[in-house]
Amino acid sequence: MSRYGKRVDLVVHEEEPFNAETGLAGLVEGPLTATDAFYVRGHGAVPEIDPAAWRLRVHGAVERELELSLATLREALQEREVTATLQCAGNRRAGLIAIRDIPGEAPWGPGATGTATWTGVALADVLALAGPLRGAAHVGFEGADLSPEAKPAQRFGGSIPFEKACRPEVLLAWAMNGEPLPLVHGAPLRVVVPGYIGARSVKWLERIEVRSSPWQGYFQHVVYRLVPEDQTPGPGVGMALGLIALNSDVLSPADGDTVPAGPVEVRGYAFAGGERHVARVDVSLDGGASWSQAELLDDLGRWAWRHWRITLDLAPGEQEILVRAWDSSAATQPDDEAALWNPKGYVNNARPRVRVRATAAQR
Repeated sequence: MSRYGKRVDLVVHEEEPFNAETGLAGLVEGPLTATDAFYVRGHGAVPEIDPAAWRLRVHGAVERELELSLATLREALQEREVTATLQCAGNRRAGLIAIRDIPGEAPWGPGATGTATWTGVALADVLALAGPLRGAAHVGFEGADLSPEAKPAQRFGGSIPFEKACRPEVLLAWAMNGEPLPLVHGAPLRVVVPGYIGARSVKWLERIEVRSSPWQGYFQHVVYRLVPEDQTPGPGVGMALGLIALNSDVLSPADGDTVPAGPVEVRGYAFAGGERHVARVDVSLDGGASWSQAELLDDLGRWAWRHWRITLDLAPGEQEILVRAWDSSAATQPDDEAALWNPKGYVNNARPRVRVRATAAQR
């Protein structure tokens, strides 16, 4: 085991704050990502919180402010469960860095994503207790983790539209994959916002603010924004990220692997954020001139990815496996990464390409 009970095969990008992505072996194991293999994205040290003394403050544009203990949340509100994929906005950034350097940003590969079953209470039920006022348009979250990278240093936070906050799938979660939520994943309580970038699923939650406008903190107003290629990141520049774009990747074989020529099983995942779901995955061996449809595996519900598989007949030599996913709106992935480059390295959802060497059996 590595830090925080994580597997040693996680790809660690930073020790403090701890940032690590799931290895391909952990992603391909099954439709649910094991907790000890689940990626970690943090912007500050993991805070030390006494669960017994912890309280959740709910305030802002509400009829009554609340201070809720974990015991109150558990006893007063219906327990709910959702299986949802979380994905960092910087997932697959390494592909964009290969086109042009992105200084100061970690070269996340395909493992800044994972799917878990989350247990807790609906955010909507907590908001109903507080009684939102007219003009409530956004719901903001603030965690206990202090980030020195923010200027000035501040706690991590962000917001989602009020309409989304009232949906039953948005949870305040205290459990992950049937076990108590690990500290590194936000214990005692975190937000889980299915279909949105991971940054909106705020960990170590301490404060909920019902607002008339989006969160103005550093991590929504400055950082997690898609900035045009020719502009410099800064406050309010570009578009705030929210819904996850349609994405997919090959999990096995890995890029650069050597495999036997002949029938080879290829596995991967596809995920569509927002209100969309994965409808189809195609795979090509000839640069997209022709395509074969992959088999979609376990369906864990509308908020989770779909694993897929296909058996390809690989001729000896260098081979490129190209993938495209389609979602329920009939949208597919962009052709290549070059047109997607941006100064923060976000939203790389280009069609993945994996290059392998197929070798004939020795006689």
